[in-house]
Amino acid sequence: MEEKTYKIMNGAGAMSIAVGVVTLVTGIVCGILMIIGGAKLLAGKSKILF
Repeated sequence: MEEKTYKIMNGAGAMSIAVGVVTLVTGIVCGILMIIGGAKLLAGKSKILF
């Protein structure tokens, strides 16, 4: 019974680490894309006419 509990805990821990890494990478990529997009908007703001 205890061995089964340890295996379940091990799987849950590994899954949590994997999800954390994926979330971290996704957040970094989204942040970089937002910075690039904002820089392009600021660089081209003189070309916009209203």
